[in-house]
Amino acid sequence: MLGGKVAVVAGATRGAGRGIARMLGEAGATVFCTGRSSRAHPVSCDRPETIEETAELVTAAGGQGVAVRTDHSRPEEVQALFERVAREAGRLDVLVNDIWGGDALTEWRPFWELDCGKGFKMLDAAVRTRILTSRHAVPLMLRERSGLVVEVTDGDTCGYRGSLFYDLAKMGTSRLAFAMATELAGQGITALAVTPGFLRSEAVLKQLGVSEATWREAAPRTRGFEESETPCYVGRGVAALAADPEVASKAGRVLASWTLAREYGFTDIDGRQPDFFDYVRRSLTEILDRGGPADAEEQFWVSAWYVQLKDQPEWTALMARARAHVAL
Repeated sequence: MLGGKVAVVAGATRGAGRGIARMLGEAGATVFCTGRSSRAHPVSCDRPETIEETAELVTAAGGQGVAVRTDHSRPEEVQALFERVAREAGRLDVLVNDIWGGDALTEWRPFWELDCGKGFKMLDAAVRTRILTSRHAVPLMLRERSGLVVEVTDGDTCGYRGSLFYDLAKMGTSRLAFAMATELAGQGITALAVTPGFLRSEAVLKQLGVSEATWREAAPRTRGFEESETPCYVGRGVAALAADPEVASKAGRVLASWTLAREYGFTDIDGRQPDFFDYVRRSLTEILDRGGPADAEEQFWVSAWYVQLKDQPEWTALMARARAHVAL
């Protein structure tokens, strides 16, 4: 499907980035896997994943993985990365921006109580790095007047994400895709954003005390986890987009893993086809049908989704019902 194609996945060490890199490899692409955590220079003392591991997974899946340690906040390293891609591969067909590192910086409190130092660091890591990376990647695509730029974000709605800096970071990446799509119109290059649902990343599995083999054990105690997905689910979505000759029709949009699965007909690597927003709709409907939240956890669930979905036209009726049960 993607034989002969060349991709760069920025932020491929773990999570969605690793899953996307693997599935681009499954489709036959050569994938340059970048990030700061390497075997020679580990960055996180509590996370064992490295870009070399990701590159090996790409190759095992059927592609060719190339690990390139890159700090995407450093212009000279980003420039050197794409000079190497040009030198070794001669082209670039897909760029995936999944640079993040903001989980430890996120604070769920009112903006007037936030640590601005942490917040500005999050914006720098999540937005500035992606602009810098795309700035050096797109000229390679312009040579062929062909290519796909993918921003990985959180959620396919414009509703509030619950914390000011987190909201700005995630909405900023979605807006970045829209802005680049506008400027790339007529150049043969498509920019868009994708979002996973409830992601069974390495960090989430560790936090819940389960593995990928035993993840279902955490479902009864973690709302929505039964509808979770592996990082490869959104990865197969990106691979399908990269192979779609009509992908330009999606320029500037934010596309969810479950939406892409329905359109392109793929499943997660466990054979399932989870749809997290369908779960959200069903769970909210069940709570409201029996008269409202039964406990604090359900109260939080209803309130959090109301804030995010109340202005989305397709959710108007359900949110009108939820409004009476919202704790703001």
